[in-house]
Amino acid sequence: QVQLVESGGGLVQPGGSLRLSCAASELRVNIYYMTWYRQAPGKERELVAGITSGGGSTNYADSVKGRFIISRDNAKNTVYLQMNSLKPEDTARYYCHAERWPMDYWGKGTLVTVSS
Repeated sequence: QVQLVESGGGLVQPGGSLRLSCAASELRVNIYYMTWYRQAPGKERELVAGITSGGGSTNYADSVKGRFIISRDNAKNTVYLQMNSLKPEDTARYYCHAERWPMDYWGKGTLVTVSS
């Protein structure tokens, strides 16, 4: 059974950093398009960052460019989201997503709260 398990969320002050992890089972992260989405209260889920299969090209939402970095460790079968210079508007539940047509999987998310 495919599972995506996110971890690393928590409470952090503005300007701080967190690293989220997405550990995959029964799925190889290097052959899927792996993405991080987030959803803030009362808002729609939005794409934050993605990393392609194989060569691992990355893409980012304009709101996080230069602050967040998505990466992949094939040996650990895990995808990461390094989040720096965090802002209160980054507060949301962050979800890991794996896509390889026609397969499509979601994790349950990890909560990030940026507040002083």
